Amino acid sequence: MEGLKLFGRWDFEGVEVQDKALAKYIDIQPIFVPHTHGRHSKKQFAKSRINVVERLINRMMRSGQGTRKVAGKFIRGEGAMGKKQTTVNIIREAFEIIEQRTKKNPVQVLVDAVSKSGPREETTTIIYGGIRYHQAVDVSSQRRVDFALKYLSLGAFAVAFNSKKSTAECLADEIIWAAAADQKSYAIQRKDETERIAQSSR
Repeated sequence: MEGLKLFGRWDFEGVEVQDKALAKYIDIQPIFVPHTHGRHSKKQFAKSRINVVERLINRMMRSGQGTRKVAGKFIRGEGAMGKKQTTVNIIREAFEIIEQRTKKNPVQVLVDAVSKSGPREETTTIIYGGIRYHQAVDVSSQRRVDFALKYLSLGAFAVAFNSKKSTAECLADEIIWAAAADQKSYAIQRKDETERIAQSSR
């Protein structure tokens, strides 16, 4: 697998997961085309063995959260990427934009964005004596990666909805901002909000 590059352009060699807690759950094994044809879909916890770029592609294949608002907008239906090849092209274009703007390997920028976007704490509901309580709990590493990918894709769709900017440009912006822990990133905003609510429920 040595020398294998993503889309024949971006190397996985030298890409590091800075957060050691996530190292086992962010797969950065070399891959040319991020498409496993669903071979892991029915295996429990197998998504941690799917390349992180393909996991982002899979997240981008759905738009919005149905009847719920994202960043104050209903974005279901608009921009839905039903075909995987269409989404692959969007990711490739977004990576080209990231490379031009940051002069860094876009795979490393994505890994940094995922590492910084997953909340470490959230709340769960406990019913005790017929009364509901919100209790702060730690978030597992697997769930942190899931949250990060979800927020990155939703943030890109929310900005691209009814906008002149393409989905690829919005995704590139979201990943760059998240990698820098910038508050302009929807993913960072959601992470901070989740952790703030959890902190008040301790």
